[in-house]
Amino acid sequence: MILGIMQPYFFPYLGYWQLLNAVDKYVVYDDVTYIKGGWINRNHILLNGQAHLITLPLDQPSSFKNINEIFITQNLKVREKIIKTLESAYKKAPYYEAVMPVVKSLIMNSDTIAELNYKAVLEIKKYLDLSTEIILSSELRKNNKLKGQDKVIHINKILGADTYYNAIGGLELYDRVSFEQNGLNLFFLKMKPVEYRQFKGEFVPNLSIIDVLMFNDVSGVQELLTMYSLIKAQ
Repeated sequence: MILGIMQPYFFPYLGYWQLLNAVDKYVVYDDVTYIKGGWINRNHILLNGQAHLITLPLDQPSSFKNINEIFITQNLKVREKIIKTLESAYKKAPYYEAVMPVVKSLIMNSDTIAELNYKAVLEIKKYLDLSTEIILSSELRKNNKLKGQDKVIHINKILGADTYYNAIGGLELYDRVSFEQNGLNLFFLKMKPVEYRQFKGEFVPNLSIIDVLMFNDVSGVQELLTMYSLIKAQ
């Protein structure tokens, strides 16, 4: 069984979904420490032909809290402002009518950032007809005193995995020997160069999955999900 583990990011880029689609079980790592300045509550979209950063404000975010303990701002006008930015950016995109109501509902009807991001995983998985089993980390019975690589290996073992896929960004974080000593094969997933038609301008890469969904039908996105290579840990 192949396992993947990633934090719940805010409508993350295509590589996140490639990893989710490539594994049998996928753990949404919601009970780890929140890190400011990451991608938990922000991402890039396409606006006026350029990458534009949108940030969903949080209520008293702290590096002393876990991701699932952090609430989104209760100021609905602030949330509505982000919705209006998205509407302005994508109202002429071909799949706006299919995608925008889901995005709007998630932003307007979630309490914590982990809830929003987890529900987004479930909604987009359903929309794309993906078969991966989604598991919420906070619902697992596990040793939460473990940290880093040790905890990742622990989660693999309690779920019965024999192979672990990680995003390429973790290449320097994990030790192949430690995984192999625990009966685990370790691979890293690297997204290949991907391009699709946006509007009429030059293609802007590595935007939120919102952008991918706005410009591609389901079969088109499913094809993009296969455009990666696997690198065996050395």
